[in-house]
Amino acid sequence: MDMVPWLVFALFVVGMLALDLGVMHRNAHVVGFREAMAWSVGWVAVSLTFGGLVFVWRGAETAMAYLAGYLVEKALSVDNLFVFLVLFAYFRVPRQLEHTVLFWGVIGALAMRAVLIGAGLTLLHHFHQIIYVFGVLLIATGLRFALHRGPGVDPGRNPLIRLFRRMVPMSRAYEGGRLLTRLDGRLVATPLVAVLVAVETTDLFFAIDSIPAVLAISTDPFVVYTSNVFAILGLRAMYFALAGLMERLRYFNLGLAAVLVFVGVKMLLSDLYPVPIPFSLAVIAGLVAVAVVASLMAPEGRSKRKARSRLRIRSTPFVEEPREASPTGRDD
Repeated sequence: MDMVPWLVFALFVVGMLALDLGVMHRNAHVVGFREAMAWSVGWVAVSLTFGGLVFVWRGAETAMAYLAGYLVEKALSVDNLFVFLVLFAYFRVPRQLEHTVLFWGVIGALAMRAVLIGAGLTLLHHFHQIIYVFGVLLIATGLRFALHRGPGVDPGRNPLIRLFRRMVPMSRAYEGGRLLTRLDGRLVATPLVAVLVAVETTDLFFAIDSIPAVLAISTDPFVVYTSNVFAILGLRAMYFALAGLMERLRYFNLGLAAVLVFVGVKMLLSDLYPVPIPFSLAVIAGLVAVAVVASLMAPEGRSKRKARSRLRIRSTPFVEEPREASPTGRDD
């Protein structure tokens, strides 16, 4: 296996994460629309540039598989944005800490996706018939998306969160970006840890849907993982850029449903008729574009009412309302 593309990819990802946390967001702050749009455009440009490098290294077909996988992951990640809104409201996360939560959530997601992709590829290699299970799973998930009426997650019913609340001593207030603090002389977790647990477990459930979707397009480990990673890396900026626009995406779930059903059928037919990658890329791009355009053309008032009903959720009772920090950065 040629290790040069993997090495270039790994060095780039580490460098961008270091730039993001160590330079651009060294101090926690509220991410504005312009900053988020700049980062969103930048990540898309970088992802497409990487696709150009894949074209040089691996050829046109692999590059198109990468773009198709990236587009699928990017589209599916939009549904994550609704969940983030719910989680941040439930845990009363201060706006200036949202980027910190998403950053560490991304770090965990990168490791988790590597494990799950490896497991999926191993299953396909040793038990080829699992491809039909994946296909049926994608079609069933697509139908669920078509009937989707809410964010699909209630943090208060998350079993890991409930277990965390019982097992881990936790303070009732955020302490800036700290994960641990001292309460009555003992070391306890801050609510930020609970938020990260919720984000990671939610991503796990989304990965179970999204990874088979990319495996339906390609079983090349490099294509599958890099398309996942670039979609995830741009997710934080997309959240802040589209937070105000998400209420308008009323038909996006239908577009995602169509994409999942398409790739599920593609996977079921793979042994009889392998669908050409250029055709898959065109269909996926077309479905996403139609969903976005139809959503933006819908009457705004009705979209907002529907969005508000989707996102209405009570905040958690074990987190106090965030307090404003003193000028010294310490609690008075």
